[in-house]
Amino acid sequence: MLTSVLAGFANSIALIAAIGAQNAFVLRQGLRREHVWAVVITCAVSDALLISLGVAGLGTAIAGRPTLLQVAKWCGAAFLLGYAVLAARRALRPAALRPSDAGPATLRATLVACLAFTYLNPHVYLDTVLLLGAIANQHRYQWVFAAGAAAASGVWFAALGGGARRLAPVLARPAAWRVLDGAVAAVMVAIAASLLIA
Repeated sequence: MLTSVLAGFANSIALIAAIGAQNAFVLRQGLRREHVWAVVITCAVSDALLISLGVAGLGTAIAGRPTLLQVAKWCGAAFLLGYAVLAARRALRPAALRPSDAGPATLRATLVACLAFTYLNPHVYLDTVLLLGAIANQHRYQWVFAAGAAAASGVWFAALGGGARRLAPVLARPAAWRVLDGAVAAVMVAIAASLLIA
């Protein structure tokens, strides 16, 4: 059982540690110090739910429906490109680079954005439902594997959101925000392109 929980933890961390739309959003909220723990909990619970669905067999069912995968791919790419445009605009407008310059977002608006970054991003489904679900089903204790994977997600998002404030002094300069938002825009375009080309 210990082997399964450690395997779940390691596989999950390997998949979610790459910078993506969801991670960039959590990092930005952490830097803004705005509804951070609500965002962290939403992301962690969502990942746990999606991992559980993958272990329960949803990944296998989805893999057999290519039309559904194509629709998800195109919708996800459009969403990511839209976010890339917003990040690029922030990078080009110095007045919008400091997190404190913008008025605080409501908890509801923040959670809606968080849920969009989670559930409209096809990579989330590929990582949690399809990949982790498939790997978990190769283990004798598949639900223990799922628990380890979900724990890794919780640890990652807590570290990302909570640790972001340590970067605040570095990112207090507009030039640093320009680089961060420019990098986020580039990553979102790259992910969207990889979805459309694949």
